[in-house]
Amino acid sequence: MGVMKRLTGIVQAKANKVMDRVEDPRETLDLSYEKQLEQLQQVRRGVADVATARKRIELQAQQLQQSAAKLQDQARQALAQNREDLAREALGRRAAISTQLDGLKAQHDQLVDQEAKLVATTQALQARVESFRTQKETLKASYTAAQAQTRIGEAVSGISESMTDTGLAMQRAQDKIAQMQARAGAVDELLASGTLTDLSGSSDPLQAELDKTSAQSQIELELAQMKGQLAPPPATGALPSGAAGEEAAEDADSDGAVEAETVEELPKPASTPAVTGETPAAGDLFSLGAEGSQP
Repeated sequence: MGVMKRLTGIVQAKANKVMDRVEDPRETLDLSYEKQLEQLQQVRRGVADVATARKRIELQAQQLQQSAAKLQDQARQALAQNREDLAREALGRRAAISTQLDGLKAQHDQLVDQEAKLVATTQALQARVESFRTQKETLKASYTAAQAQTRIGEAVSGISESMTDTGLAMQRAQDKIAQMQARAGAVDELLASGTLTDLSGSSDPLQAELDKTSAQSQIELELAQMKGQLAPPPATGALPSGAAGEEAAEDADSDGAVEAETVEELPKPASTPAVTGETPAAGDLFSLGAEGSQP
């Protein structure tokens, strides 16, 4: 028995948890309002039924009163005709009708009381339903506002289900990008070290090394030129115009003397034959070529 009771409690707890998760307070309030409207409608129907019964008793009492009045007239007519037996019979019937009227009057009074109570109950229930309706709408608005605020807060903080899925997708994309960047860097390092072969370029490692050396030499040359451009020019004093002219003349004289000495040191060319108007023969040409070739 203890195990069954405990199992029943666990099942009820699980069911209550599921119901709390599924239940919407707004729908529950609407259902309660509908039930109260049904109760109010039933009370109103009861009031109508009581009023109908009261009206029927009133109609029946009117008919009995008419019958009693008719019997009274018949008894008078019988006495006028010296028929006491008929008058006595008419009065007896009238007495029975009077008894019925007394019973109907008691029922009528009872129905009137019931009708008054039902009317009061209807008015109280009507006021209660109206109050519950106002409170229901207020609670629904408050719940809707709280739910919207909660969703906005979850969206801003990123803990909602949709935002969580979006955040996970962004995280996966960032991880893939980082992985691809790391792989690309590793492949570049392996290509540079020669571990992997670049199929799009030259497959000769010697040519690749020569190209690399040539590129480094070009870089060093450009670097030296840039350093020469950035170096400051040598500081020289300004000379007067006259002194500059004299220095230029001295440089010109020294250059001329050097050229003259160079010309004197050069060996003299062999003597050439005198130019005449006649063209030498072929044998003379060859002899001249031979003589010119001698030192």
